[in-house]
Amino acid sequence: MDTNLNPLPYPLERIARWDGAVALRLNRGAGRRRWLCAAFRVVSRLGDGLAWYALMLALLLRFGVDAVPPVLHMIGAGLACTLLYKVIKSGTVRPRPYQAQPGIMLFAAPIDRFSFPSGHTLHSVAFTLVAVAYYPGLAWIAVPFTLLVAASRVILGLHYPSDVLAGALIGAVVAALSFAI
Repeated sequence: MDTNLNPLPYPLERIARWDGAVALRLNRGAGRRRWLCAAFRVVSRLGDGLAWYALMLALLLRFGVDAVPPVLHMIGAGLACTLLYKVIKSGTVRPRPYQAQPGIMLFAAPIDRFSFPSGHTLHSVAFTLVAVAYYPGLAWIAVPFTLLVAASRVILGLHYPSDVLAGALIGAVVAALSFAI
């Protein structure tokens, strides 16, 4: 029986329950398979920036001076993402799922203290959108990689799905605005 005085939960409470339930389910499912956790740790580590730096270097090596504008565009979008990420994260102080949700295990070390938004997802979406705008042939690898980075954050116990969705939205907005500037 629900002892809550409110007959219907607030929309944010429903979102929080959904968030926690999905995070727990994905985290537990991966936790039963060590190889899956290991694979998502690698993806997450590459999403720290390593994959994007390697992509920028590869573009410069492959296309030379023609790749300078796209690479500078990616760097600019990345810097904007970092600035927004730091401002938002310092203002929201949401604990990470493994800290607040019983049963969620931590499978990778967090880069910082708080959960909202997912910086890995934010950067991955922005970098993917900018890179694919210049080089559409990269979509076959960049889009799946970005989706794996986003999934890794929830599976590893570092973020809730709403953190990842917010990160994706912010990254998409940054990328779109970067083309307008």
